[in-house]
Amino acid sequence: MGGDNAPDAIVHGVAIAAERHPAVRFLLVGQEAALLPLLRRYKRAAGHSDIRDAREVVGNDMKAATAVRLRGTSMRVAIDAVADGEAAGVVSAGNTGALLALAKIVLKALPGIDRPALAAIMPSARGDTVMLDVGANATCDARNLVEFAVMGDVFARTVLGLTAPRIGLMNVGAEERKGDDRVRQAADILRGTYIAPCFHGFVEGTDIAQGTTDVIVTDGFTGNVALKSAEGAVKLVLQMLRSIFTASIGARLGYLLARPGLERLREVIDPRRYNGAMMLGLNGVVVKSHGGTDAQGFAYALDLAVDMVMHSFNDRIREGLGRIIEAGALRMPEASKAPRLAAGS
Repeated sequence: MGGDNAPDAIVHGVAIAAERHPAVRFLLVGQEAALLPLLRRYKRAAGHSDIRDAREVVGNDMKAATAVRLRGTSMRVAIDAVADGEAAGVVSAGNTGALLALAKIVLKALPGIDRPALAAIMPSARGDTVMLDVGANATCDARNLVEFAVMGDVFARTVLGLTAPRIGLMNVGAEERKGDDRVRQAADILRGTYIAPCFHGFVEGTDIAQGTTDVIVTDGFTGNVALKSAEGAVKLVLQMLRSIFTASIGARLGYLLARPGLERLREVIDPRRYNGAMMLGLNGVVVKSHGGTDAQGFAYALDLAVDMVMHSFNDRIREGLGRIIEAGALRMPEASKAPRLAAGS
């Protein structure tokens, strides 16, 4: 029920995803009266879906602290289904802060993970790049950054299909002396772990688009600013191209000649292809779809969730983190630590 175009775009997106993943079943959690007519329209979704009626909805403006107290919302019921083992993962286009807060509280972090991270896939000159954290943790210590590197490495191997993903640690410069103590400490720890052969070292903001590394590790504040800046830059480029090619008759003729290349460019940077931020480090798969996406974009978010489940993503995180802890590079986080609420948007 979440998102600007819900529930139509959601059910339509399920129909698209069902065609790509015929063995997967979907649990649609929301207002049954609104969902039933859509299933009659989207026959393929109907053949692969069940409905769980939930009358309450988490609004876009609802505070996370309020959402976590409501047990009957579609968002809470969906996350409860994952916690109870009825579903392997949850995908939502609803309120980001509420989703992350509920996921942290209900699903809880994997053993050994101090702070789950929000990850996003971005285009680069050399292919897709995954960056984390992009909004769940405004401040992080060295341990958190090391955990993010492990989760980013597993994601790049399982979802992006890379055999030896290059991992970079975001810094204000590539030189070893640059950055604060937590960044330098995280780099020292990573150089002493199984990730060392794939650890590129420090990267800067320009390295994101260049594709210098396949994984970029940073704190949630920096990552969120970088992600939003990149999204704004893409929109600016598209707006400028549209303006240039409609300025005159000659420009329109030029567009006809350049159209094949421009269509390829649009396909590569289409934001729908990169829809879906993943909450990594939880006992269950959680994917946050952009609230303004259409059916095609939501289907891509569903593809991400399916890939993470099919490749046993969380089991691989456990294995990777276990190797680092056993080697003595990290200690287990204190069990008494209270869960932190998400601050991303």
